[in-house]
Amino acid sequence: MRSGGAWRAGAALALGLAVAGLARAALDVDTLGQPGRAGPDGIWKAVVPPKGMHGEFDSNDPIGVAAGRRIAADCSINWVDPDERKLYCFSSATSLVFFLEGPHAWIERARKQWPGLAAR
Repeated sequence: MRSGGAWRAGAALALGLAVAGLARAALDVDTLGQPGRAGPDGIWKAVVPPKGMHGEFDSNDPIGVAAGRRIAADCSINWVDPDERKLYCFSSATSLVFFLEGPHAWIERARKQWPGLAAR
């Protein structure tokens, strides 16, 4: 068994190699996973699907719909309801995280607001 100092050194080396590998991958792969440079949105932008995806509420963010607003989303950030197998698209990761605190409650609120928004 290694001593505490040797274990920390090994962990630090492993972490350093992992970070270096991620940095290298970010420089060598563009946002669509093809060799080349990262896209104009940088390496942290989620990949927009090459084929169009269509989510519930005409691909509007359910948090916005629940608040009575249309907020368009490109479906690069999405969630599939495991019960109903429906796709929900989000305009930001923050919106998705907020939604996941109570997804069925947000969906219900959005469904109540949607008929008025869909008519616009």
